[in-house]
Amino acid sequence: MSYQLLVIGASVGGSKAITAILKELPPDFPTPIAIVLHRAKKVESLSQFFQKNCVLTVVEVQDKMVFQPGYVYLAPADYHLIVDKLCFSLSLDEPIHFARPSIDVLFESAADSLRNRAIGILLTGSNSDGAEGLLLMKLCGGHTIVEDPRTAECKIMPESALKLGAATQILPLNKMPGYLIGLVQG
Repeated sequence: MSYQLLVIGASVGGSKAITAILKELPPDFPTPIAIVLHRAKKVESLSQFFQKNCVLTVVEVQDKMVFQPGYVYLAPADYHLIVDKLCFSLSLDEPIHFARPSIDVLFESAADSLRNRAIGILLTGSNSDGAEGLLLMKLCGGHTIVEDPRTAECKIMPESALKLGAATQILPLNKMPGYLIGLVQG
């Protein structure tokens, strides 16, 4: 299966969890990655923070940016990130689950646009944002992964997804990079 996009969502503890995944991915990782991380509006250097720990190129998304292999795309603070076929759109629509960017918006748009050619990962977090979107991804044939709540800094977000039956796979954080590499290169 050739996946066109890997989408990742996280909240509390997410910077550390995302870094743990990104730092283990090889430079030839073939699937573009899009990330929504709940964060303060004034955090400016998130892309620089992740770039220090990642061999892929990390950029903050601009409207209508086309995604391509070798890149990690971060949702800008205070904008929803939307997958629109093979590019991104940004939205100032109302917050969902008190969050903008919302993980559900990213996941639902990936499900609608890419169907079974998307991978979704829901990591640590303190609310249920992302659970419904991950379920939609699964129902559309996407491959969905939930962090094992026992390894999550905050288990509310992964537990919310598990309660909905949104996971194709449940993995501890330290097993995710190897699993992803096998999934996209296998």
